[in-house]
Amino acid sequence: MAIRLVGYSFSGPVLRVIICLKELGLPYELEPPASYQSLKDEDYIANKHPFGKMPVLFDGDFRITESRPICRYLVSKYQGKHNDTILIPNDVHKAGLVDQFISYELSYYDPPLSKLLYQEKIAKRFLNKDPDPEVIKQAREELAKVLDVYEKLLEGKEYLNGEYSLADIAPCPSTYYVYGTVTHSDLWDNRPNVKNWWNRLCNRDAIKKSLEEAKSFLENYENV
Repeated sequence: MAIRLVGYSFSGPVLRVIICLKELGLPYELEPPASYQSLKDEDYIANKHPFGKMPVLFDGDFRITESRPICRYLVSKYQGKHNDTILIPNDVHKAGLVDQFISYELSYYDPPLSKLLYQEKIAKRFLNKDPDPEVIKQAREELAKVLDVYEKLLEGKEYLNGEYSLADIAPCPSTYYVYGTVTHSDLWDNRPNVKNWWNRLCNRDAIKKSLEEAKSFLENYENV
């Protein structure tokens, strides 16, 4: 039975799962919700996501929500079955470090990026609100401090854990939207290790294809 992924391909959390699926060589069916409003329908909350969010993944009769747990599940079940891509190493110490970097992303990297995305993309496009320059300034300052740490973490390494892993996939969607769509690319470009890491990620086939599909879907989507 095919894997079903509920969500919009341009949504950051959904895009995170799509990259993981492509990296693992897994076929899937994408099911975009009828509208954002439909996420709050009783049926959606009862049978898909209890908080009315995306993504939701169905693997046969099994349902799981939230992008990072979904990715961990997919790796645990399917890694090595369709290709030789390793996203979580078998070595317990290396695997623990992958989780550590994912936790860094969730706790420190993603929050300032989410502020920038909300101010410069969501507020404008979906809420018809002008961005708050003070919030943007504060978010840039927070992100700069985080990227200073990442610059050190990436010293002498191509990827966060040394070798490419799920830790590198986690920050891809929000980085793509802030770096590529919003004018804050200097925050990465001014840090050589961070810049090389991001360029390296963007050149991976699975990531490149996922980002291109998300961009195309967003450009053609009119009812959100």
